[in-house]
Amino acid sequence: MNVLITGGAGFIGSHTMDALRNRGYRVRILDNLSKPVHLKGKPSYLPSDVEFILGDVRDKELLRKCLQGIDVVYHLAAYQDYLPDFSTFFSVNAVSTALLYEIIVEDDLPVKKVIVASSQSVAGEGLYQSSNGDLWMPDMRSEKQLASAQWETIDTNGQIASPVPTPSDRSNPQNPYGLSKLSQEKACISLGRRYNIPSVAMRYSIVQGPRQSFYNAYSGACRIFCLSVYFDKAPVIYEDGKQLRDFVNIHDVVDANLKVLDDERADYRVFNVGGGRPYTINEFAGIVCRVFDKDLPIASSGLYRFGDTRHCISDISALRSLGWSPRRTAEESVAEYVEYLKAQTDIEDILEFANRKMKDLNVVRKAATA
Repeated sequence: MNVLITGGAGFIGSHTMDALRNRGYRVRILDNLSKPVHLKGKPSYLPSDVEFILGDVRDKELLRKCLQGIDVVYHLAAYQDYLPDFSTFFSVNAVSTALLYEIIVEDDLPVKKVIVASSQSVAGEGLYQSSNGDLWMPDMRSEKQLASAQWETIDTNGQIASPVPTPSDRSNPQNPYGLSKLSQEKACISLGRRYNIPSVAMRYSIVQGPRQSFYNAYSGACRIFCLSVYFDKAPVIYEDGKQLRDFVNIHDVVDANLKVLDDERADYRVFNVGGGRPYTINEFAGIVCRVFDKDLPIASSGLYRFGDTRHCISDISALRSLGWSPRRTAEESVAEYVEYLKAQTDIEDILEFANRKMKDLNVVRKAATA
């Protein structure tokens, strides 16, 4: 089996590469090693004997070259950032997906399956139940609401709504990244079905584990909290810390990636890939402190990130029906990440850099009454 992984030098891509190579498959990687994610170039965890091609997934002739002799494609390359360069999200995430199918169809390539990385961000604020029992997907909370430290989603009756697990057939993206990922999903499933190319879209929740970039401000709570505690700083808690997040271990994600490769029942479907239970941010910060065996205060900072979801929980029943289940805990994810962090020899205090970048972009803001 010959497999192409776009974005294969990244977090999910490199772990998926390891699993495929363990099966004896031949893996080709296409990655542009974009900064700041790959600030120091090609990562050392990539085997020297793996076929690596440096380049952009939007380069049609290069992508055509990469697809030669390939049986399966994992299209994991993605653009993630808080910058207002909206067109780049669609160019990298959605247009590259259309280009992938365009080449397969034009050249009549015998690709057996395409697996595309989507994101929980497609769900936006997620699914909620109102005080009268109705289910609906709210739009993002307003700046006025957040600035007054009113964190919870309110229903039409003026009551606090309850978050419920969001199935993969529901979507309401609220930022450019989520919008581009929904477009990517649609291209994957629609073009795959039309041209008889078995295709699957994977909506990953917040994936945690080793190899997450230290320099990517988008990479989530595990990186941020672990770096804070590593440098003996209390974790910065946005809002009140009671927001729910769906964390999933990288090895469970890899298991899911292999499951949908092997199982024809996955073809032409979208799957949520979540951890099976939500954690509050306060809970997760406590887990990080316990893993480090450090007693640091966990308290709300009065800060918030404009555009953040309040709660979002993925319904993973569709993927469970194929025989997959998440088997690792958040504690295991954090412990493995901490082990990876402590093994680094050139760690600098980049937390201030990341926080400063967020403030410069006016993403992190202070609630007036918090």
